[in-house]
Amino acid sequence: MTRRSYKTRLGCVACEELTEFGAGKPGWLVDNPNLLSAIDTHSLLLANGTTILLLSWSDPTGSPLKIRPELSPIEAESISAVEWLVFDDVRVIVAGTSCGYLLIYSLRGDLIHRQMIYPGRVLKLRVRGTKKDLIQDTSSEEFGLIMPGVIARFDGSDIQNMLQKWFEEAHSRFWDKKSKSQGSEDFGDSDVKLPFQLWNIGKYGTCADAAITGIMPPPLMEQQSSQRYYCSVAVGEDAVISAYRLSEDKGRSLVGAFLSKVVPATFSTIASFSKLIWRSEQTSPKKSDQKPQPFARASPLTCFKDHPRKGEKLTLSPSGTLAAITDSLGRILLLDTQALVVVRLWKGYRDASCLFMEMLVNKNFASSSSTYSEPMKSDYCLCLAIHAPRKGIIEIWQMRTGPRLRTIPCAKGCKMLQPSYRFGASMSFPYVPLEVFLLNGDSGQISVLNRTLDP
Repeated sequence: MTRRSYKTRLGCVACEELTEFGAGKPGWLVDNPNLLSAIDTHSLLLANGTTILLLSWSDPTGSPLKIRPELSPIEAESISAVEWLVFDDVRVIVAGTSCGYLLIYSLRGDLIHRQMIYPGRVLKLRVRGTKKDLIQDTSSEEFGLIMPGVIARFDGSDIQNMLQKWFEEAHSRFWDKKSKSQGSEDFGDSDVKLPFQLWNIGKYGTCADAAITGIMPPPLMEQQSSQRYYCSVAVGEDAVISAYRLSEDKGRSLVGAFLSKVVPATFSTIASFSKLIWRSEQTSPKKSDQKPQPFARASPLTCFKDHPRKGEKLTLSPSGTLAAITDSLGRILLLDTQALVVVRLWKGYRDASCLFMEMLVNKNFASSSSTYSEPMKSDYCLCLAIHAPRKGIIEIWQMRTGPRLRTIPCAKGCKMLQPSYRFGASMSFPYVPLEVFLLNGDSGQISVLNRTLDP
């Protein structure tokens, strides 16, 4: 009897360029906290603080691409997060820096956009979206930046419009025989700014990870309007789990209106009166440096403290209704983000990482059809893949309270990766399930975990 494999090999990314990132040393992929990675369906991104490396295993003839962003040596700026942004016909590389900058690059390495978000280290870049269906009564596609105690949200349509404009201008510059690199830098360093919302979610201490879980109803006694409210969940050292209601408008409540209208007017009156008395002849100061965007209103919903337990990483399900949280005590908490209660707990998983995936568990799918047809979304069930490196395994558990479906041996030095949300993917056919990839740091092999549960 042949041994059954639960993984499918896709290709290999081993190359000489990986030596700059530490390849060849045991544990180079997982032991270096400053080594960042992000995967797409056919490409891999690696970043070591100063350089971004783009590798593709689907095109063996293509050479790796290196991007070296212009970073501030005075502030010791470095790349602190990388991710993919994938639209219908556009793919771009996104990076966040330790000084709070957002950088967007084309697959040729051209700088498309550069923008200051907030002074602080970008911890993570998150891309997610939900489509309007029987469960979700509204749709939302967004891109977010997570910083210690701060979260920023960009609307996906704003980024898509900016990218379409840039590629149209790049195409016209190409036919006008102008320098492509010079044009890209001019556009990337221009005054074009993407609109975004910014919230302070550090009431219970700085967060190590956070996410916007979805749209939520407004609080009681709030006036009805077209403004949206979002729910965010954060994990950190002081509070293992904390949740907030995020408002698009910082002046939505009576208190907010008082603070934003009455208080500034009062201080303005006092200042004018003091100038009258003291006849101050001070001239207005010169234009100062660009100030960070003011925070919108974030109202605390709940907080869970359990010293010395610390929240470390947060993984969100596609719909945003579940979140898997790892802590410093080797436990994994499954949080219902709508009820804000823990519905499941795993113990004994130190240094674990989690990713949600979809498994084909509908046994009647293959037998009920004599001709081949693509499975639909209803044929899949949501599962949680838990990588336990100390045990050397990957476990797949059915959500929410289902059994362990599979245990997969995993070599030391491997890392689980998952492609980011593809804008407009929910409308595509055939249905593309949520997959989990496995990168072997020693061999450079890229594999995907099988979705079927055949014995």
